[in-house]
Amino acid sequence: MTSHAGPERLPDTIREINDLPYAQKCACYATLIPAWVYARLGIAPYDPGVGGHPTVRFRCPAGSSSVEISVYSATDTDEPAIYLHMGDTPHAQLIVMMVVANDPASPRFNIDVDDQGRDTQLGTRSRNILEELRALCAGLGPGQVRAGLRLFRAALPTFEDFVSRMGHALFFIEPLFYHNAITFERYGFAYSRGLQKMLRIHREFQPGGALHARLDGSTPFRPPDAWRSITGRSWAIHDGILGERFNDVLMYKRVGIHAGIETFPDAVWSSTLRASSE
Repeated sequence: MTSHAGPERLPDTIREINDLPYAQKCACYATLIPAWVYARLGIAPYDPGVGGHPTVRFRCPAGSSSVEISVYSATDTDEPAIYLHMGDTPHAQLIVMMVVANDPASPRFNIDVDDQGRDTQLGTRSRNILEELRALCAGLGPGQVRAGLRLFRAALPTFEDFVSRMGHALFFIEPLFYHNAITFERYGFAYSRGLQKMLRIHREFQPGGALHARLDGSTPFRPPDAWRSITGRSWAIHDGILGERFNDVLMYKRVGIHAGIETFPDAVWSSTLRASSE
């Protein structure tokens, strides 16, 4: 499944991996990248000894409890197509803080910077409304600067193998947006924190619910039919319909086990939201 042969057993924590010699820890982290990713992005496997600007880059300083892995396509060495940021929890479990898989061939939407070039933190600190509208019209969800590569499901077994080799039976992930949480449910994740919130959101988006009533068309992100789709709900939540940010949700995945959680039954990614915003 992976592009590099790695040790049968990895250290128990990211901190311990980061304290290994540079070439050794890079070899450990390289096992997280399935072989087919290189072909998909038109690049060659990473060699820790190659200088210049490698297409696979690891930020894993000794003494640190986190690692950042960036994989660049052959056509774009400025912005990673795949980005993974993970680390140790205070209880020595593994947590994924951020995972991104962007299609470098798709159009880019600059929702990550405002009209003066300042970082919006993917729209969670401030917003670039015009770019968000463009992203919405293209069928993307909040926080997406490009269409996704649709590789998470295929790459999950490789990641779970890495987790198992660290001696863990599960790992955690923090969904940044509502649509992330729904997507992770489909991949078999359960909730360590936030299940009741997700159920309440679904209930209140139903006709007669408080959130459904707030889909009044007062902004392009709140069309009346937004409750019908994952992105529709996610944009409305991003637009402040909850009265608070989407936060305090933590999920986990047991290796080899699908939790079967579904807080938005029979959900579709998008419905008529795109047409209503054009």
